Amino acid sequence: MKILHSMPCEDGFYMPAEFSEHYGCIMIWPHRRDSWQYGAYAARKAFAKVAEEISKSEKVIILARYDDYDSARFMLPPQIKVVEMESDDSWARDVAPTFVTNGKDIRGIDWGFNAWGGLVDGLYFPWDRDNRIARKICDLLDKDTYDKRNFILEGGSIHTDGEGTLITTEACLLSKGRNPDMSKEEIEEMLKKTLGIKKIIWLKSGIYNDETNEHIDNICAFTAPAEVVLAWTDDKNDPQYEMSKSCLDILENSTDAKGRKIKVHKLPLPKPVYIMAEECNGLDDMNGEPTRTPNERLAASYVNFYISNGSVICPQFNDENDKKALEILKELFPTRNVVGIYARDILIGGGNIHCITQQIPRFE
Repeated sequence: MKILHSMPCEDGFYMPAEFSEHYGCIMIWPHRRDSWQYGAYAARKAFAKVAEEISKSEKVIILARYDDYDSARFMLPPQIKVVEMESDDSWARDVAPTFVTNGKDIRGIDWGFNAWGGLVDGLYFPWDRDNRIARKICDLLDKDTYDKRNFILEGGSIHTDGEGTLITTEACLLSKGRNPDMSKEEIEEMLKKTLGIKKIIWLKSGIYNDETNEHIDNICAFTAPAEVVLAWTDDKNDPQYEMSKSCLDILENSTDAKGRKIKVHKLPLPKPVYIMAEECNGLDDMNGEPTRTPNERLAASYVNFYISNGSVICPQFNDENDKKALEILKELFPTRNVVGIYARDILIGGGNIHCITQQIPRFE
């Protein structure tokens, strides 16, 4: 593996869309007791269901800490590879490399990671094990990596159509805990040079109470070139309404890198999901402070789905909109099997199915 210091765009590499063909998917076995209730047992069962569904159409590699390797190997089917690797938590989307392609081979981008805000508003410390994962994965796959650790970025904060258009949120990428010395224009330039982007659509915000500073992957996602799904509520008394309405106004008045109008498909949100006292009691404190409090609103959204080669795996919440969300996605992905997986035990950790996965694009 070579560690590169050039820009991917200069080398003819770009970030493909998630709906393009994959080689496989990276996940990290859950372990952190202040993130995952009651020793992560329920979370592990949910992770295993997600991994098994993905493995039906692409390779899955699970990273597990030394102490958790046997647990992962026992709970996962044989077609899933388990690799020992240390981590601070289990959000593969945000700590694994962002892969870029030139149409034949792939390379990884090793962004800086500081737990969603570092010492300003980050969610845990230290984060050094997570910050080393991207480079280790590239080594594991024998793929060169671009050293961009001087730029803080998580995979959940960006979505691309693979044709030059990227969507993100100002709430996240312009937050003080990430790249405070860079202007919006400088951040744009970095994204363009690293990901092969021509046009960036900036949404103002994401999902209410999303502790990642409102990642894009919880509010909006590309389903095809010039088409997106947007998390939506009709309840004007919900603080999410104005946030989603702002996103809708921006998207409907935007064009992509090729000049096409953006078509927006509304994906209804579940009713607000609140964490229960029993669930909070199953979480360890962090430095003497609770990581969750009873009746805290969690950032539940059906947009946090993963697109594999053969399926779309969508979180479910035992909500009346569960079925409707699946029906909408079936219309948008007619060639894929749309699968719902109950994901409350993932959501308690702070994210969902898209957050715990990172695709590896196809390579020859």
